[in-house]
Amino acid sequence: MDDTENWPEIEKAATEKRRELVLQGAAVDGRISANGGLTSSIYSLLLLNYLEVSQCPSLTEIHEDIQHLTNLQSLILCRNKLRAVPKVIGSLKSLKVLDLSVNDLKSLPVEITQLRELNTLNVSCNSLEALPDGLSQCTKLSTINVSKNRLTSFPADLYSEQLDLLSTLVSSDNLIEQLSGEIHKLSALKVLDVSNNKLTEIPPHLSNCPKLKEINFKGNKLSDKRLEKMVNGCQTKSILDYLRGKGRGRPGEDGGDADGGGRNADRKKKQQRKKKGKEAEEQDEVEELNKMVVRVLHVSDAPTALTVKVSAEVKDVRPYLVCCTVTGMNLKAGNALKRFLMAQTKLHDDLCGKRTIATIATHDAKLLKGPLIYDVKPPTRLKILPLGRREMTAVELIRSLHLEAEELRKQKKRQNVTGLHKYLQLLEGKSHYPCLVDAEGDVISFPPITNSEKTKIKKTTTELFLEVTSATNLQTCKDVMDALIAKMAELNKFTAEHQEEAGSGGEGDSAPPEPAASETSGQLVVQQVRTVDQDGNLKVVYPSKTDLSKDMDNLTVVWS
Repeated sequence: MDDTENWPEIEKAATEKRRELVLQGAAVDGRISANGGLTSSIYSLLLLNYLEVSQCPSLTEIHEDIQHLTNLQSLILCRNKLRAVPKVIGSLKSLKVLDLSVNDLKSLPVEITQLRELNTLNVSCNSLEALPDGLSQCTKLSTINVSKNRLTSFPADLYSEQLDLLSTLVSSDNLIEQLSGEIHKLSALKVLDVSNNKLTEIPPHLSNCPKLKEINFKGNKLSDKRLEKMVNGCQTKSILDYLRGKGRGRPGEDGGDADGGGRNADRKKKQQRKKKGKEAEEQDEVEELNKMVVRVLHVSDAPTALTVKVSAEVKDVRPYLVCCTVTGMNLKAGNALKRFLMAQTKLHDDLCGKRTIATIATHDAKLLKGPLIYDVKPPTRLKILPLGRREMTAVELIRSLHLEAEELRKQKKRQNVTGLHKYLQLLEGKSHYPCLVDAEGDVISFPPITNSEKTKIKKTTTELFLEVTSATNLQTCKDVMDALIAKMAELNKFTAEHQEEAGSGGEGDSAPPEPAASETSGQLVVQQVRTVDQDGNLKVVYPSKTDLSKDMDNLTVVWS
């Protein structure tokens, strides 16, 4: 029997005529399993324009009644176990965002091509062997992510002038063997990622994409070994210049008359000189990239090293955690701190799914009192001094944030809830909340909500303690931490290159101390942090030898 009373979220959405509904996590998964699928009452919420059902392994199919939700603009069905998508998906004519990532899909219905308002299509991390023909009919497509599937090629009509808004195409970790020269027809293309495929050639016509800013061809065995070397070490501009040169160098293009031999010889000499200069420039770029070093120190056994003890109770709330400390990050110069905080926010919005997938916390390590304990507390007993607020309990803080989010929604005259609402919902129905507690008993982190003012980083911070938590899996935490450290290396390089901006330590700062060698060189030093169980047994250490190992243009890892 399909019992709506077991779905209070749906009942509330119907009563309050809500436009947005989010169902995710273990509690929802349990109800889906017991019910044999999603309750049919969800398909009567005809006002919905945002529907998310995620992180539910028991969800293997979506009923055809979804065709009734014709006002849907965003349909998020990620991290489930969907085996198929119903053909009636084509009836959702208002759909702008479709996220089917991390499921068990082997094919997509051709009816997806009827979604003429579609802006974003994410079908990454499935088992797709082909994309449906006709995607060029979705003329408003801006982003396509098909990474981590089994694709061997793109449909011919994907290279279409009709897709003149397509700016991002991500197809890494597939089996793609060829990229058509017709790709230059994608006039708005800015980001192209076809790393870790089966490509042997990169079409010279790619250089005719007028807006292309970022390309990734790493992990392909290219027949042009010089180009392969550039792909593994150089920036986009150098690769496009090289491809442009290859396109111009085809036999017969120069033409010429009987006395043109001398001019051609002169031209060849100039081209050779220019070629040598360009090779030197490319080598300089590689060397410059290699200066952005992350040095990893094994200090987890040192008596002064921070350790984090993890309580058994967190496994039912937010079980995954990785930590490390970083020195050498220059936050004193100009806007360096502001840029770092903005980069963290962007990671939260993108890679962390507005904190619903993972959450980053950064602390001034010198203000921490170890050892640390990752624990849970009842909401009424969890007290924290949140960033920019007075000390309060978790109950008070959550209530305050809900009111602020609702007020923001009303001010913007939106029917949808805010991004803030989305990560607040992660704690709904929990009897205990996760927290990181220092040796003095103070809560310094309350994920995914906030850090403590006690350990807030400032311009004068010289050592950072980084923390990433997730309810998804441990690898997600590591991937986010990898990305954060890579971004820190990039920002440090930028700061070092703009010394004119770095002249002042900022208002109110005392005279700067003598900088450490790592700071003056722009080198980050990452110190390992161990997380252990209640008996002291090792759970995880970050970074291990397998972390920070992905190909990243902006850092080189040196183990000590």
